[in-house]
Amino acid sequence: MTATIPPRQRSRLIAKLLEDELKKREQELYQAALAVEQDEELGAEMREWDVTLGDGIE
Repeated sequence: MTATIPPRQRSRLIAKLLEDELKKREQELYQAALAVEQDEELGAEMREWDVTLGDGIE
């Protein structure tokens, strides 16, 4: 890497690579969240827990 990237551009390249990886991971997490929201069985189970919302425990 050091032989092909000029010294003044290395930090910029690393920042770009990190940014791209973070965007990819955020997209994967978003897709996972969508899948969870569309899971009817899980949704029904979560609605059963709604009775605990007003119990004062946070």
